[in-house]
Amino acid sequence: MFRPGHGDFTFYKKYGWRDHRGGGRQSGRETATRVAAGAFARKLLENLGIRIVAHAVEIAGIQARKCDYDVIEENPVRCADPDIAPMMEEAILNARACKDSVGGVIQLEVTGLPPGLGDPVFGKLDARLCSAIMTIGAVKGVEVGDGFAITRLTGSQANDCMADGAFLSNHHGGILGGISSGAPIIMRIAVKPTASITTVQQTCTVAGENCTVEVRGRHDPCIVVRAVPVVENMAAFVLLDAFEVQAKLNPAWAESVGYGV
Repeated sequence: MFRPGHGDFTFYKKYGWRDHRGGGRQSGRETATRVAAGAFARKLLENLGIRIVAHAVEIAGIQARKCDYDVIEENPVRCADPDIAPMMEEAILNARACKDSVGGVIQLEVTGLPPGLGDPVFGKLDARLCSAIMTIGAVKGVEVGDGFAITRLTGSQANDCMADGAFLSNHHGGILGGISSGAPIIMRIAVKPTASITTVQQTCTVAGENCTVEVRGRHDPCIVVRAVPVVENMAAFVLLDAFEVQAKLNPAWAESVGYGV
């Protein structure tokens, strides 16, 4: 039988086979190796003064109101708002008690990045970051800068004006024309509720017969918390690769920012 919310049905239609136990390419455990490898990329970027931080800004509709980076790793939901974090944790525990799950939003922030990374068309930095982050299993959407909210602004409101060589706003999230502007990169990532829940759900067998399924085993009632370091490290991969590309295209630029020196 196909588990609702998983890739069982699509995997079966594409490959003619699926792992009834779950896991494999559909499992969040697959991202463990990305985090391990991404640590090296992050270290190289940190040596250039680049900081990559992600944190939960919304879980189960509960939104963070303030940001204190120092408390992100001090609470189990990786939220930068110490007052809201307990409420998020309670919502997750309530979902577990109800045999259900909840989703949320992660905010990614990259500071210290120099201008000039990325390309105008197919190698846009925002496109590459979005593509990499969308490979994380539970991610269903990515916003850059103001994202969808920018559609409610006028051009004069949305444009990031400049003075004294610096931007006066950052509606575009640190990327203009597909290239880093030097302003902080700001992205928000939508993470769906965990698909594996113990509530009985309607589905079909491989033969197309109606049936019900109750997923068993140990499953997190919220994947947002687990996805935070994955988002950080996938961003690190893309940014380090962008440095490599730009350094080959323009060695003088690489020298000016201290890359490879």
